[in-house]
Amino acid sequence: MPSQDYLVDEAASFIKACYGELNKTVSETKERLWEVCRDIEESGSYTHTYEELAHGARMAWRNSNRCIGRLPWNSLKVFDAREAQTEEDMAGLLFEHLRIGYNQGKIRPCITIFRPADAGSDGPIRLWNQQLVRYAGYRTDQGIVGDPASADLTEACLRLGWRGTGTPYDILPLVIRIGDREPRWFELPRESVIEVPIRHPELAWFEELRLRWYAMPFICDMLLEIGGIRYTAAPFNAWYMGTEIAARNLADPDRYNVLPRLALRMGLDTSTHATLWKDKALVELNLAVLHSYHEDGISMVDHHTASDQFKRFEHNEKQRGRTVTGDWGWLIPPVSPATTHMYHKDYDNAVRKPNYFRQPSALP
Repeated sequence: MPSQDYLVDEAASFIKACYGELNKTVSETKERLWEVCRDIEESGSYTHTYEELAHGARMAWRNSNRCIGRLPWNSLKVFDAREAQTEEDMAGLLFEHLRIGYNQGKIRPCITIFRPADAGSDGPIRLWNQQLVRYAGYRTDQGIVGDPASADLTEACLRLGWRGTGTPYDILPLVIRIGDREPRWFELPRESVIEVPIRHPELAWFEELRLRWYAMPFICDMLLEIGGIRYTAAPFNAWYMGTEIAARNLADPDRYNVLPRLALRMGLDTSTHATLWKDKALVELNLAVLHSYHEDGISMVDHHTASDQFKRFEHNEKQRGRTVTGDWGWLIPPVSPATTHMYHKDYDNAVRKPNYFRQPSALP
């Protein structure tokens, strides 16, 4: 638990910024600061109002240095799940979030926030999943079947009693652990897990590769800190930028590594890097992913449009007297980065709060 001095300083900084952005009066701000300081002195902590929780989560998105998709930060839909007590309740709320966030393909950015780490007697809530929807990765004598990034979680799920079918695209269960209680796993409702078969607008044989991916990213393992209060379970979703799937998840050598297979089907000369066979295959894979999502009516943005949107975000922030922080290495896309304006700029990578932070893996 953070010290009272730390909590008072963080809370005061957040309340002043939050209430200023919400156009609260000076007297409202002073009264709330007095209440917060009193609560911290009496109990060692304080409780956010829903308005503070919601705007704090939105500010955290705005302050996320690695995110190129911050333009709609103020539209984040916030579900207050701080009263949820059981694993069953939490799983049900997340499955409802999955349905609402997907929104029949017109994806809405949403977040579900469970109680903070220091609230309750059972200990912090942790979700073992890096993303709510994720493919299993089975370690075999012939290598990993599925997603290598999920190999540790897959083995943990198997130890808990879950069983997949051993395909490259088995959906892992949701795993929730509250404090020192035994972890619980829950199968995701199949009707809520929307997947996209990847096909190409011109290469008819592309479907024979049997590539697929799920509709939207739903991050589960980050810590949300608002005014010194730490929420260890605050999963959120948005929509994909095409390169996240095509240039990373499917193409990375330590993930699905499909570029050699694709190059073979394309008849490319892979004997030397100088033929740029990786580049040619990568462009076609990115085109196929964008085509497939758009054809299925599922929100997705290409990296050039995302760059333009980030430029608008920078403009909006400047108009409001705020400077944009960013992690340059993450903001530039993994495909054709030099064609974007971010490539030619420097960004201050200072960390501002509220924000989302990596936390140690919850896996045993």
